[in-house]
Amino acid sequence: MADYSAATAERDGSLATPPDTDTIPTTAPVGSKVVYRSGQEIECWLTDMDGVLVHENHPIPGADELIQRWVDTSRRFLVLTNNSIFTPRDLAARLRSSGLSIPEENIWTSALATAVFIKDQMPGARVYCIGEAGLTTALHEAGVILTDQDPDYVVLGETRTYSFNAITTAIRLIVGGARFIATNPDATGPSKEGVLPATGAIAALITKATGREPYTIGKPNPMMFRSAMNQIDAHSETTAMIGDRMDTDIVAGMEAGLHTVLVLSGITRQQDIQTYPFRPNQVVNSVQDLLQQL
Repeated sequence: MADYSAATAERDGSLATPPDTDTIPTTAPVGSKVVYRSGQEIECWLTDMDGVLVHENHPIPGADELIQRWVDTSRRFLVLTNNSIFTPRDLAARLRSSGLSIPEENIWTSALATAVFIKDQMPGARVYCIGEAGLTTALHEAGVILTDQDPDYVVLGETRTYSFNAITTAIRLIVGGARFIATNPDATGPSKEGVLPATGAIAALITKATGREPYTIGKPNPMMFRSAMNQIDAHSETTAMIGDRMDTDIVAGMEAGLHTVLVLSGITRQQDIQTYPFRPNQVVNSVQDLLQQL
């Protein structure tokens, strides 16, 4: 009976007070029942990078003003990326060349999240790593021992030069009992010449050969979000996630209990939203639309 009453109250609109109209984006899906939090209620922000702040190495309108507004209002924030190739210092430099000034301490990569996970699970673990500087540096700084001799973990990250010998070694070590971790599930990555096989594609190859599925740290695993929140001492009820993908940013933010903001400046289009069984809390054209809420 209680469930029926609650459902009736929600249908009648008596369960919650409607939000202020200036916090509701005009692009919100018609008929969707979502809960909005004003920008003043959000203390911490997590945001995706590509499609949200930059697009093809150019800043998206409003991105630089949003970052500056967060700084001016002392909002804690992190820019998240599944990219495990680059260190935060590398990414900060690349963003500067795109016209965005973001301190390296405000960048959180899947490599950093992976290193934190392993450090929490097994301090001083022995790891066989396939990846580049972003991943090896993060693992070193977490106190991990990089080795191909009897490792506790095989960690697969992204690299532009996947080696058949390295993949073969990884397969043999996993068959021998090493735990299998992937930094992210992305199957392909971009290049000037076209798509490249990325972590998810190589992980599938290793899984086929070993019968072992990896534990994947990056988005859409909420672990990526929770590790980022721990980094800035954030709490889910006062943290928002901005992303351009329903299948990674929004679903992971929802599962982590965050206020989710979908921007239409990247992958997802307005008509795509209806194909998913979940909804973002907000839908805006770009981050520029968030400026008036802060």
